[in-house]
Amino acid sequence: MNKIDANWRFLGLVIKFRHYKTSRIHYLAPCKVCEEAIYHSAPKEEAITQKSPKGGGSSSGGASYKAAGVDIDAGNALVEAIKPLVKSTDRPGVASELGGFGGLFDLKAAGYTDPMLAAATDGVGTKLLIAGAAGHHETIGIDLVAMCVNDLVVQGAEPLFFLDYLATGKLEVDAGRELIAGIADGCKQAGCALIGGETAEMAGLYGPGHYDLAGFAVGAVERDRLLRGDEAKPGDVIFGLASSGLHSNGFSLVRRIVEDNSYDYAGAAPFDDSQSLGRALLEPTRIYVKSCLKALATGGVHGFAHITGGGLLENIPRVLPAGLTAAIDTNAWPLPSVFRWLAKTGAVMPQEMARTFNCGIGMVVLAAPGDAGDVEAVLSKAGEYVIPLGTVRESSVGEDAVILDNLGDGWPP
Repeated sequence: MNKIDANWRFLGLVIKFRHYKTSRIHYLAPCKVCEEAIYHSAPKEEAITQKSPKGGGSSSGGASYKAAGVDIDAGNALVEAIKPLVKSTDRPGVASELGGFGGLFDLKAAGYTDPMLAAATDGVGTKLLIAGAAGHHETIGIDLVAMCVNDLVVQGAEPLFFLDYLATGKLEVDAGRELIAGIADGCKQAGCALIGGETAEMAGLYGPGHYDLAGFAVGAVERDRLLRGDEAKPGDVIFGLASSGLHSNGFSLVRRIVEDNSYDYAGAAPFDDSQSLGRALLEPTRIYVKSCLKALATGGVHGFAHITGGGLLENIPRVLPAGLTAAIDTNAWPLPSVFRWLAKTGAVMPQEMARTFNCGIGMVVLAAPGDAGDVEAVLSKAGEYVIPLGTVRESSVGEDAVILDNLGDGWPP
């Protein structure tokens, strides 16, 4: 056995890569299946090193990919199950069918003349562990899309297409379809097409019932409408768009608070007895794309900030030129009950809350003072709960880019 075979045998990994329909497989059978590692390369399936299997072999007596933990038939069944879901996200510009080596998109057919492309990638983080503990996976796909497309619209870009990556130790077709259904739902909310993805079944790397998701979104914006993050000016009005809940950040701290206080995800939520704690924490991330694009059309928007990890304190400065400060009055909105419960139960200080969670504000909008009324009206008509938060002003010497006034007055502990 050469050196690379030895390294792979030491790791004992089973790795499989599959585009939704067309399989190109490279894998090692784990050491527990064979006395020596076996390297196969599809489509010829030529064995470089092979010894007698210890057990779990194929009907011909040799080792099999399925016995090693990868079920190609399950992967193909998932492809068939999700085809209608993928088709439901079609939009102008989609130029390929599911099953190729890559997805195609025609910018000209989508109506663009001088576009710049914008791209974003993200995951859902440890919110996946709560979904697993609570047994609810149907909305996690919405979170995945939201975390990507909300990052695109802050640049003025319209999301065009989306690709997903699903990795698991053992592929369950029904569970996989449930996840993709959520992704398709999110794509429809954002107006983008799901044009492809990757399903990876990696036995030995993920434990039973565990999986991970990653998403990739690409959008476009006409060159003269791009938001570069330097458009904000003193006097701009700051609006906050209400979040739907925790969205997809801060869940390592959430889980710690739940576990340290012996809460049950199946039990009633302490802050909302109409639903279980698991359901309440899994409320999907709000997608702000369509409302923000309508606000942009007024010509009065000077910037957006998607409030993700880092909260208000870390995200707003990303769209402020040097020398400007966003002055926000935290008395402008009540801290939603889920955040109040986390702060009180975990004894989380207000400053830590503001740099970890969205605290009820999922998107921040900076509007020119003369257009602020129109921007607010358009956002409200599009279904957003719009909260005037404060204004942008010139920074004093040594002043931070974000000032949260009255932070300690209404936020526990």
